[in-house]
Amino acid sequence: MTTTTPDRDRAVDVARIGALVVVMFGHCALLLATVDERGVHIGNLIGALPAIAPVTWLAQVMPLFFLAGGAAGAYGYRAATPWGAWLFTRAQRLCRPVFVYLAAWTAGLIVIRVLLGAESADRVGRESVALLWFLGVYLLALAFVPVLTRLRTGRAVGTVLAGLLVAAALADAARFASGDPLAGVSNFLAVWLIPVLFGVAYARRLLDLRVAAVIGACAFAAQVLLAAVGPYDVSLVVTGAEHVSNVSPPTLLLALHCTWMSCAFVLGARGLQRWARRPRVWRVVAAGNAGAMTLYLWHIPAIAVATFGLNAVGLDAYDVHAPNFWTLLALRGVVFAAVMSVFFVLLSPLEHRRLPWWDAPVRARGARAAVTGALVCAAGVALVLTAKFGLAGWGWVALAAFVAMLVGARVCAPAGGTPSGAAPEPRSVGLRQP
Repeated sequence: MTTTTPDRDRAVDVARIGALVVVMFGHCALLLATVDERGVHIGNLIGALPAIAPVTWLAQVMPLFFLAGGAAGAYGYRAATPWGAWLFTRAQRLCRPVFVYLAAWTAGLIVIRVLLGAESADRVGRESVALLWFLGVYLLALAFVPVLTRLRTGRAVGTVLAGLLVAAALADAARFASGDPLAGVSNFLAVWLIPVLFGVAYARRLLDLRVAAVIGACAFAAQVLLAAVGPYDVSLVVTGAEHVSNVSPPTLLLALHCTWMSCAFVLGARGLQRWARRPRVWRVVAAGNAGAMTLYLWHIPAIAVATFGLNAVGLDAYDVHAPNFWTLLALRGVVFAAVMSVFFVLLSPLEHRRLPWWDAPVRARGARAAVTGALVCAAGVALVLTAKFGLAGWGWVALAAFVAMLVGARVCAPAGGTPSGAAPEPRSVGLRQP
């Protein structure tokens, strides 16, 4: 385990692991599930209780993941590093645990198909990789970090922010005019680039705290106004009952949310830095970040184990109007934490087990580096499609494309020799210099 450098920005690590904890327990709370003689029944807490939808304005913390990625990328990027080579080194670390996850699900779905039939396997397969949309969009957003590091002033940051908000609004206008959500698909990039922009600007110290406070306040006020006048739903998560999804694809409402949440982080970063310097706090933060991908990838299976394990003994939280519903939901959270702890201990070491050939140093410059980066971006798009379709039907085609693009990127960035301007990966991801 490497030693933490004195100048490490621990606030970024706190934001990442804090957001991850909220996401995990948020998903645990949102799931309504039970099993009876008619089969499995799945519901959503927000869909059952729409009045609590405003809670998602605090629980939707995905902007902090993208902000942390932008800041970490800005800290680690060196101008001499070819773009494609730098992007591929990020993909190496991110995709390593994904390969294990996908291999496990592929094997599991084969077993389900043999034991329960193709229909059951397809139904499970459609849900098994839904969360991988994040990694696909994240790879695409990281591709913009090198160009964003060229921003030199807060005014330039503001100009880019305004452009992204306008792009989000125009995509929404096209979506509403056509009635087709796919018309707003460009917002997957425009909206999630906003926290990446803030992450880069924060790392490069381009944000004045007073300006960040004003921007954040204006963005929050605009979000409240937009939610009040419509046509947007209030919820910032998928509920299954929304009229206009704010996340698939993202909307201007979510873009404004990304803006004020990013500003809130910038304003609180110094306090987070001081808090994270406490040895006990830092040990937990560092350990969590060392297995962050394990927590993200495997928390849904852990929730399923906890949920259906409790169902087996008659303690499932499904009927929101039952007198003991909230107690049972809290119990599920406790059981989930125990199950996830076991998963973490068993699976997090795989994040740091380097894969032959895949994890060899990257050597790519010029046109080869550009092709390498383009293939990583294409792999990101394929992974988003895999998440959309699931591991069924066209989802398998998208998954094959994802793997093929990454293999192509690895071939274009031949292994061996000295990496193209990239620092070697230390043994502990959680304690590395961002």
